[in-house]
Order: sequence, then structure tokens, then C-alpha cells
Amino acid sequence: MAEMALTSTAFEDGEAIPRRHTCEGDDLSPPLAWIGQPSETKSLALVVDDPDAPGGTFTHWLAWGFDPATSELSEGEAAPTEGRNDFGSNGYRGPCPPPGHGPHRYIFRLHALDAEIGLGSGADKAQVEQALTDHVLATVELRGTYER
Repeated sequence: MAEMALTSTAFEDGEAIPRRHTCEGDDLSPPLAWIGQPSETKSLALVVDDPDAPGGTFTHWLAWGFDPATSELSEGEAAPTEGRNDFGSNGYRGPCPPPGHGPHRYIFRLHALDAEIGLGSGADKAQVEQALTDHVLATVELRGTYER
């Protein structure tokens, strides 16, 4: 079986995230595509974090409930279920590091799960991480950067 992969047509792994997908642009989620999830996958979950935030890791997007038969999420498209990011809202909020703080990394982690995680909209990161415990079959990352 092929290894799981996560890509975006907006940026390559390790490259800059276009302004369009940030707080200085349209703040739209980038298009994402994935392949190679294990055959026993029952659902997919996505967590997007900035580990370089001044106060510690900052969560930009919590999304889950993706049907394992899906292979993409279009630009700006909402996920089936979305949690509360560290801006205090549900859904995607793009890179927005403090001006002059240097480049920040944004890590998009897609998890293939052996079960639905059963959380409602608005769950926070701690709840999502707890729900993922013992259900992750495979994880893949896509990394982008942004600097203001």
C-alpha cells in the first residue's frame, strides 16, 4: 500500500503559504488533497498548528468527520465538523504571526482513524486530542511557513 500523503496546490511542503490563506489576505483555507490512507480507515481528522507562536503552540484549525472515501477539501471549503481554534471561533483561521516575529511554521496534520471521533462542532483541541487517543492508524504532515 502507498504511504499516506497530504498536498496542497497552494504551496509545497516547507514553502511559504500564500497571503490569500492568511489573516492579511482572504483568510481562506488552502486546498488540500490526500491519498494512501489505510484501507481500515473509518474517518479522517485534521489539526493545524503554529508551534512557533509566542505563547506556545497555537491551533488554527480543528476538523474531522471526513469520509475516508474523500480525497480532497477545496479552497475555503468547511470540513464536515469543525472545532474551536485558538482565535476562539470554529473553522479555519489562517497564519497571523506577530509582525516582526520571524517566520512561523504551520503544520497541517491529517490523521486516518479507525473510528468516528464522535465530537460535536465547537470541541476544543484537548477534546479532539483525547478523542483521537487509541484511534490513529496513520498520520501525515504538510508544513508551510508565513512571516509578517
